[in-house]
This record gives sequence, structure tokens and C-alpha cells, in this order.
Amino acid sequence: MSEYQTFQVTYEVTSAILVFILVWFMMKPYRFTKKGRYIGLPLAFGLLGTSYFFSAIAYLQPFPFTEDILWFQLVARTFSFVFLAATYMFSKKRSETNQLLWNVTFSVIAVAILTSIVAVLFMPQFNFESYKVASSYVRIFIVICLTYIIINVLRNHMAKPDSNTLLTPLGYILLAISQYSLIIWAVDSSMVAWWGALGLRWGGLAIFLFVAYITFYGSQKKGQINEESTPR
Repeated sequence: MSEYQTFQVTYEVTSAILVFILVWFMMKPYRFTKKGRYIGLPLAFGLLGTSYFFSAIAYLQPFPFTEDILWFQLVARTFSFVFLAATYMFSKKRSETNQLLWNVTFSVIAVAILTSIVAVLFMPQFNFESYKVASSYVRIFIVICLTYIIINVLRNHMAKPDSNTLLTPLGYILLAISQYSLIIWAVDSSMVAWWGALGLRWGGLAIFLFVAYITFYGSQKKGQINEESTPR
């Protein structure tokens, strides 16, 4: 395995570990309350961590079914941000109607994920060249989802100013710039954009981990984990 492959595998595995630690923190509100609306964030970031894990496997070339694995990571990453956007969309109002809409949306997304996986497994036209094109569109889609999320969390921060809630949109902003940098890299092969994208991703994940730690672990030590402990 080349030095480039070793670096990429290490980077993706580290990213996956950071995200799965974050998911462990995010599961606390659901474990304490058993309310379905708290499952959106850990599911979204769980899919994101899975996509990083698939990316690490794909870099272990030669590896059986490498093209399928690339498509699996693309599916997982796409729907992770769909889950994120949907979670924030339904996080404002907590009425029974809103809960019903969230349940329907959750089911539709789950069916879409299963359909996508079946398509990857049984449709031969999914190859590396079409993957490169699809990944470019996915990055644009992710930037759109992140833009919506950033606007949402900034509004929440303005409604209830807090240093912790200010860090959350910063984390999403770093992830959005990271995706934008990858779009630039795909267009003109700029290594500055590529390295910047890698650093920005880790920066965003580090911010989320910090916020999750002080929100969940700190409140647990004080015995104050409640509905307001979830990141906005």
C-alpha cells in the first residue's frame, strides 16, 4: 500500500472514530427519554461515520467489490445529510402532527436507503466513472443541506444566545466549506483545496465533539440531562 493510501485510510478511519464517539454522546437524550425525535441526530451522524468507514475500505486497493463500496459510502453520506436536514426541519415544533410528519419522513428515508442499496447491488451501470459524476452532484447537494442547517441553528442561537449553540453552526460551516473545497478540487485538482477540505472536516468534527462533551457529559455530572440537553 502506498503512502497516499496509508494516509487516506488513516484519515478516514480517524474521521469515523471521531463521528462514532460523537454518536455515543448524541444517544444519551434518547436513552434517557426514549423519545423518537432524539434519534435523528445520532442516526445521521452514524450514517456519516459509516460512509467514512466505507471510504477507508475503498482505499485499501486492491479490494474486492471496491466500486460497490464506493457507491455504498456515497449512499450513506448522502442520506446522513438528508437525515440531518430533516431532523432540524422537525425540531422546532413538538406537536403530535409534527411528530407524525417526522415518523413518515423517517420511514420514507429508510425505504429510500434500502432502495439505493438494492440498486447498487443489482444494477451494473453503477461504475467508477458514473460514481465520479454522482459524487460531484452529491457534494453540491450536501452544501445545500448544510446551508439550510446553518440557517436553522443560527436562528436557534439568536433566539437563545449561548456560547455552546454558537459553536454548533461553526462546526456545520466548516463542514460546508470542506465540501465546497472538494468541489473546487474536483474541478481544477487544487491540492490546496484538497488539504483544506481534510483539515476543515476534522475541525468541524472536533467542534461537535467539544459541544457534545460539555453538553452531555457536563450535564450528566450535574444530574441535569433533559430535553434541553440536545444540540440545536
